Amino acid sequence: MNKELKLFFTALSFYSRLPAPASIHQNNAHSLPDSIRYLPVVGWIVGMITAIVFMGTAYLFGETIAVLLAMVASVLLTGAFHEDGFADVCDGFGGGWAKEKILLIMKDSRLGTYGVVGLLLLMGLKFAALLQLFTETFIYANTITTIGLFIVAHSLSRFAAITVVFNHSYARIEESKASGAVEKGRQVNLIAAGIFTLIPLVALTVYLAQPVLLMIIVPVLLFSLYLGAYFKKWIGGYTGDCLGAVQQLTEVIIYLSYILIWKFI
Repeated sequence: MNKELKLFFTALSFYSRLPAPASIHQNNAHSLPDSIRYLPVVGWIVGMITAIVFMGTAYLFGETIAVLLAMVASVLLTGAFHEDGFADVCDGFGGGWAKEKILLIMKDSRLGTYGVVGLLLLMGLKFAALLQLFTETFIYANTITTIGLFIVAHSLSRFAAITVVFNHSYARIEESKASGAVEKGRQVNLIAAGIFTLIPLVALTVYLAQPVLLMIIVPVLLFSLYLGAYFKKWIGGYTGDCLGAVQQLTEVIIYLSYILIWKFI
């Protein structure tokens, strides 16, 4: 199998629940660092399927139920991988006041009060933003626009997490599967991931003939820089959970940015 194809399937198997060749599961440990370049492509796939679920169920049940079912589809496609990281970050940073305590809490598989409250607020905000997006902002969105909006959100938010990897160090000293998955690797991975992120964003911008859409990059990267600095201040870097939190939070930022950009143009 081609090396790049192996890296793609490694990313697909690690960052989603979508099927990949059996051989990938047996030999993916050494490929995890370089496979991060295909994380935005995993976002393409998750975004496209989520969009299809939304459009199909919107026709049958209306936008409100469709938004909820699209969110369910996204969670099922990733196995709540990123949501779990976000919840752990809420528990860790909410209940810990020192690096060791924060890391210990985040490693605990049990869900605490901060994690529950954080997830409820996050999912509620995501639901409200998507509902407003497709009932007020893009009420007449066609198939291409809808798919494009979801793909951009899922790929750009994953790229935001990658920028944290390349700007900061891993916070845990001990080696683990997670640390192997998120180690810095080579600059080519960041460049490739950036290209994979820009492709759907530029395509949607050209299709809608709205260059202002490119501005969506600004709040996403600024917020990811802030989160990276916040994690560095408290735990000296990032963990896999931190990356999941960055993806989830910037995904919401993207939906809110869509609304604001179209409100003022």
